[in-house]
Amino acid sequence: MSLEERFAIIRSIGEECIQEDELMRLLQNKPQPICYDGFEPSGRMHIAQGVMKAISVNKLTSAGCKVKIWIADWFAQLNNKMGGDLKKIQVIGQYLIEIWKAVGMNVEGGQVEFLWSSEEINSRAHEYWPLVMDIARRNKLPRIVRCCQIMGRTEQDELSAAQIFYPCMQCADVFFLKADICQLGMDQRKVNVLAREYCDDIKRKNKPIILSHHMLPGLQEGQEKMSKSDPSSAIYMEDEEADVNVKIKKAFCPPKVVEKNPCMEYLKYIVFPWFNEFTVERKPENGGEKTFKSFKDLADDYESGELHPGDLKPALSKAINKILQ
Repeated sequence: MSLEERFAIIRSIGEECIQEDELMRLLQNKPQPICYDGFEPSGRMHIAQGVMKAISVNKLTSAGCKVKIWIADWFAQLNNKMGGDLKKIQVIGQYLIEIWKAVGMNVEGGQVEFLWSSEEINSRAHEYWPLVMDIARRNKLPRIVRCCQIMGRTEQDELSAAQIFYPCMQCADVFFLKADICQLGMDQRKVNVLAREYCDDIKRKNKPIILSHHMLPGLQEGQEKMSKSDPSSAIYMEDEEADVNVKIKKAFCPPKVVEKNPCMEYLKYIVFPWFNEFTVERKPENGGEKTFKSFKDLADDYESGELHPGDLKPALSKAINKILQ
């Protein structure tokens, strides 16, 4: 695979890349860059975490990257997930790994490594904690509080001391895991930028490249991201066929509008990357069956009114159920 092809595959994962020229240089100089991705085991897995992540990780490994998936069990405990019960958190972590294997994440061959934060930090505490302390020392409190969005908290929330510690630790993870690329969601952008600023502070030349992926919105109108507290806002990996059908049927899907339409987002980020096509079955008087080979063709038909939400939704449910099956 040429340098340009590898760059194109890796870049395609991110809605934003800081910085593209650094990514190109990294690929020129390092045959197997290290990508870091982390998650808090905090409950059920939705389809973006399950399917989108598997697609992204497979792209990264196909382009020669090694992916370290940081199972942030200690972080989930700091963030008071599952009542702060580490044993429960670790059971969820195991469950999420099994889902990724079932979805087809390419974990054979050692290019994907699952690392438990509690184990790694304990075994290399002498490396980890001085780093956390140095990051904490070099940053003012308001700067750290601004990063609290990474935990699904706002700056106004009542934060515990543990939650103020969290961004310093997540910033340290980047260096602790020797990551060349931070491959996390747009919601984690602030702490990744903090890691780049820390490089300026310590006069480090090679900064981690930030590759932030798109966040799927919730299925209801005005939900910018999926909500764990509202089960109707997302499709979950263990939803039954009937659940999917009901959720998609009730989903916000304004006719002729592609932007901020959750059904169109599911098609763009999940269905097309998985199947490379999308078939809509309609009555002959409504245009008959049609297979779209690209998202652009589908979006054009939808915007023009050629394709109606009443035909799009059942086809979308069918495609998602096929993936989940």
